[in-house]
Amino acid sequence: MAVSVPLRFVDGYRTAARVFTFNGLSDRGEHLAFGLGDWRASLQRAAVGGPPPLVRPHSECLTGDVFGSQRCDCGPQLREAVERIAQTGGFLLYLRQEGRGIGLYAKLDAYALQDGGLDTYEANLALGHGEDERDYTVAAEMLQTLGVAQITLLSNNPDKARQLERHGIQVTGAVATGVHVSDANARYLNTKVRRSGHTLDLPPLG
Repeated sequence: MAVSVPLRFVDGYRTAARVFTFNGLSDRGEHLAFGLGDWRASLQRAAVGGPPPLVRPHSECLTGDVFGSQRCDCGPQLREAVERIAQTGGFLLYLRQEGRGIGLYAKLDAYALQDGGLDTYEANLALGHGEDERDYTVAAEMLQTLGVAQITLLSNNPDKARQLERHGIQVTGAVATGVHVSDANARYLNTKVRRSGHTLDLPPLG
């Protein structure tokens, strides 16, 4: 099913999206795809050998996306991604895998451990979870359902490209998102670079 939804962000930016829902995804989750800009033309271009659509798989972050938490960069990344994809045509995949896949309550438990000195990955492990439990199988399934075989990936996370390629999506290029650093998330962002190779050009920690 697909429905048109006008979008307006708190800074006043407006655009429109074609929002797709899916039946039969392997995890049975309620994930959404937002077709932004001239997404139809982006598919047509790719079909004749042109540049593929710009795609961002974005993992749900209630605290960052909705409430503007400064402990992460999720909200600013989401806002940036919508505008950049709308400019070129493509898709934002909103994936219901909160807290790097461990869930909302566990993410907040991990925050408490981080306040005690652990980094974000160590905190997940201390709670009995993996460092990062996100699985992009459903992202590949969503793209295949939409007729997307090749993408330009909008992400700083190399694991997204590896997983999508493994599930049959050709990643022809990657575009980094901006660096949304603050006093509250600087340690978190530096940890992502150090522990999982995120492509972020960060200032040194003070």
